[in-house]
Amino acid sequence: MSLTGAIRVVSNFAERLRKRGHSVFVISLPHPQPSMPQQVKSLLRGRSWISPPENEPSFFENLGVEHKIIDRYRPVEDKDVPDADVVVATWWKTPEWVAKLSPSKGAKAYFFQGHEVFDYLPQGRVEATWMLPMHKITISDWLVNLAREKYGDSQVSLAPPTADTKQFYACPRNKQSVPTVGIMYSKMYSKGTDIALKAFSLAAAKIPNLRLVALGTEAPSSELPLPANTEYVIQPDQDKIKDYYSKCDAWLLASRSEGDCLPIIEAMACRTPVISTPAGAAPEILSGGTGILVRPEDPEEMAKAIESICQLPNSKWQALSEAAYAKVNNYTWEDATAYFEAALKVAVDKSKQRDVNIVSFSPYYDPAAAHQQIGVGC
Repeated sequence: MSLTGAIRVVSNFAERLRKRGHSVFVISLPHPQPSMPQQVKSLLRGRSWISPPENEPSFFENLGVEHKIIDRYRPVEDKDVPDADVVVATWWKTPEWVAKLSPSKGAKAYFFQGHEVFDYLPQGRVEATWMLPMHKITISDWLVNLAREKYGDSQVSLAPPTADTKQFYACPRNKQSVPTVGIMYSKMYSKGTDIALKAFSLAAAKIPNLRLVALGTEAPSSELPLPANTEYVIQPDQDKIKDYYSKCDAWLLASRSEGDCLPIIEAMACRTPVISTPAGAAPEILSGGTGILVRPEDPEEMAKAIESICQLPNSKWQALSEAAYAKVNNYTWEDATAYFEAALKVAVDKSKQRDVNIVSFSPYYDPAAAHQQIGVGC
C-alpha cells in the first residue's frame, strides 16, 4: 500500500460504504520483494544487498474496514476473497485477476481512475482490461468518453471523487504577503514537474520575490532541481497538507496525463485557486471560472497565469479563491458515495442480466445535479 491519491479515493469510498451499512473487505498486496537477479545485479555494481521494502502507513488504517494484505506479491485468488455481492478491481493488473474469480465472489466491476497506458507498462494488456466483461466505474467525463470512443463501452458509471472538507479546509483569507505558488513534486514524466518548474522560473523573472512550496514523496532529483529557497516537504503529515495548500496564492498542475486530479480539488477546498493543464478531470473541475486552464506543454502560458493571479488586487483574488472553494464545497463525499453505490448496484443488476439505466454526467458542471439523478432503473 502507499499514500497515493488513487488509494485515498478507494479508502474514502470504502469507509463511506461501510457507514452506509455495507460490509466492505479490502484486499491488497505487499510490496514485491527484490528478486535474486536484482540482488546479484546490485552486488555486481558494488552496491549493498537490497533490503526488503518497509511497511508504509496506509489510508486503510483505523477505518473500521476489514483489510487483508496477502502473503506475497502475487495474483489475488478465490482463497483470498470472501463470497460477496460485488468484487471491484482498482488498478490495471487486478481486472485480470478478478475476471478469473468464481461467481460466488460477486458481480465483477472495474473502478479505474486513469488510462494506465504508459511506456513502462504492457500496453496491450492494459488496453485489454478495458474490454473485460465487467461493469466499469470511473471518476471523470474524459474517461467515460474514452471508454465509449476507444473501447466501445457506453455503459460506464461516473462517480467523481471530491475533497474531504474535514481534512482540507481554510478560512477566508487574503493573498500571501510574499507571492507563493505550490506544486506536487514528482520525477514521473507524466506529472509534468519540469513544465511547472520552468513556468515558475519564468514567472520569478517578473516577480522577483516569488516563492515555491512543493510536496513530494522522495528527495528531489538533480535532473529536476528545485529553485533556491523552495519550501520542500517530503511525505508531509496528512493532517498538515491543508496548511501547505493554504500558504499559496495558486496551485499548479502541469501534468501530461492525470486521472482524478485530487490535489487541485484539495487545494480548492483550501481556498487556493488553481492553474492547470487540461489533464484528466481538470477541465471539468475548473469550469465556470474557478481557475485557469493553460495549454499543455506550455510553461510560458503557465508563467503568465502565475503572474496574473499573483498580481491580482486582493479583492479580485479573494473572489477567485471563494469561487474555487464553492465549486468543491457544493459536491461532497456523500454525493460521490451515492454515485459509487449506485454504480455497484448496476454491476449486480448487469450480472443478473437485468436492464439498467445508467446516469453518467459530471456533477462538477452543475453542483445541484449531485442531488438529483442518482437512481438506477430496472
